[in-house]
Amino acid sequence: METESEPYVRLASLRQLHQVMADMNTARSLADTLQTVADGVVTALGYELACVNLVRADGDLVVAAFAGNPAAEALITGRVGSRESWERRLTMGEHWGDLVFIPHTEGWILDDDDVPQWYTDGPAPRFEDEWHPSDRLFAPMYTPSVPGGSGGELIGVPSVDRPRNGRRPGAWGREALQMYAFQAAIAISNARLRANMQRALVRLEREQQALRASEESFRQAFEYAPSGMAIAEMGGDQHGRILRTNDALCRLLGRPASAMRRYSFSDLVHPEDIGTLLRTSAEGGRAELRLGRRDGTYVWVSLRNSVVADAADGPRFLLTHVEDIEERKRRELQLAHRASHDSLTGLPNSAELRSRLSSRLCRRPAHAAPEETFDSHDAAFGHAVPDLSGHGFDYRPDPVDAFDGYDHHVHTVAPEEGRDDGTKGLAVLFCDLDGFKSINDRFGHNAGDAVLIEVARGLSRGVRDGDTVARLGGDEFVILADGLGRADAQDLAVRLRNEIIQPIRAEGRAVRVGASFGIGWAHCGMTADEVLKSADERMYVEKRSRPKQHRRAG
Repeated sequence: METESEPYVRLASLRQLHQVMADMNTARSLADTLQTVADGVVTALGYELACVNLVRADGDLVVAAFAGNPAAEALITGRVGSRESWERRLTMGEHWGDLVFIPHTEGWILDDDDVPQWYTDGPAPRFEDEWHPSDRLFAPMYTPSVPGGSGGELIGVPSVDRPRNGRRPGAWGREALQMYAFQAAIAISNARLRANMQRALVRLEREQQALRASEESFRQAFEYAPSGMAIAEMGGDQHGRILRTNDALCRLLGRPASAMRRYSFSDLVHPEDIGTLLRTSAEGGRAELRLGRRDGTYVWVSLRNSVVADAADGPRFLLTHVEDIEERKRRELQLAHRASHDSLTGLPNSAELRSRLSSRLCRRPAHAAPEETFDSHDAAFGHAVPDLSGHGFDYRPDPVDAFDGYDHHVHTVAPEEGRDDGTKGLAVLFCDLDGFKSINDRFGHNAGDAVLIEVARGLSRGVRDGDTVARLGGDEFVILADGLGRADAQDLAVRLRNEIIQPIRAEGRAVRVGASFGIGWAHCGMTADEVLKSADERMYVEKRSRPKQHRRAG
């Protein structure tokens, strides 16, 4: 009877297996898949108990699902067995294909290992093929990449107990359990893949949200930064072209954003600062220079660069921070001006005078011949015209050449006295006011200061562009005038004296001062003090030679 009904029984079992496998592959999560695998062993394969041990990342196996006995499920679910103990179990006993059967006659040595297990009570078997309560049957699951499954990586081990018919499984039962373990391995692998994909999607979504939040934060920080910001292309034919600017930079330069995209910073920088811009490192570079406004004026700014990558190995852009330092630069120039100029008249002071004079002179040995390689007149004697009207001043620092030996230096020579051979030299006119002390004594220091200011203006009006008018101290002034012959220097002294002797309004009254001029000549081999002393001595000679009434102030 059993033999005749066996085909029907097998067909019913196959239907159950088909349904269980369908359930395994449609489970919503890895945990549901594992539980479905355990339940299928009980419902479809005819075992009373089933346990699924899953390999963890560290190699040990954890009891991930249990079916058939709630008490045993509560006892061992979540417990861990070492990989070493499991390897020993899977290498002993009888091997039924991929299955491992450890009969009770051998299994007693496993009672004390760390693999979680349960014990069932029951009578000793009466027949040879009857199931003993201490028998163990394992169905290892391997990755399905290798044909047959046994050659792949171990995924987990379902263990079963107490077949319902009380007998050890025959050929068909073994084949069914082995096939089931193979399909369970596929279902678990797919469930893991889905879980990993879901975790990856969640992580990707979080990263995208973080990226969007970061981009929005950058956009707001860029757009609403109180100082100027710009993004420019880096590399290629369009290197340096401005791609984007914020409102602060547009307001600073008085240019709309649409117009800014037509420029690069090299188009906007002051011509004198183009070298500074080119020397500025693109990566982490910093420079202080002037940028052009729409109205044609320039503003001092501090540029700080940093490189921003659009993506891995993608295009790189230059993020430039533009800070308005006009006020700081103005204060620095004011401090520099105060350090080098007289506070009352605005003229270069004694230190600045000596610096300018020394820059034209070198201590040339007697045997050295002049070398005409570079005319440093403009570099050494840039003239600062004082603005004493109470509205500030227009000042540009004068560059000073640093001479290395005699390279790039035209030796200064003096015209010979008594000869008019056309030689032009650097004339040093030492001016001392006549009658100034009496004005201070009679009308006070305020009147004296007003006279000094007007004298400074008169001297500045009387010289050429490029000449230097300096206040040496008190009522002494010095004029440096390059490229003059002796007659030219005399004419300049007369012209300056005529500017000075004009009536000056001081404290509500008109006063007059005179002026004595001594003309000295600078030449290489002299120091600045020697040149000034020579001109000073000639001034005293000239002062003593003039009648006293011509030196009186009114």
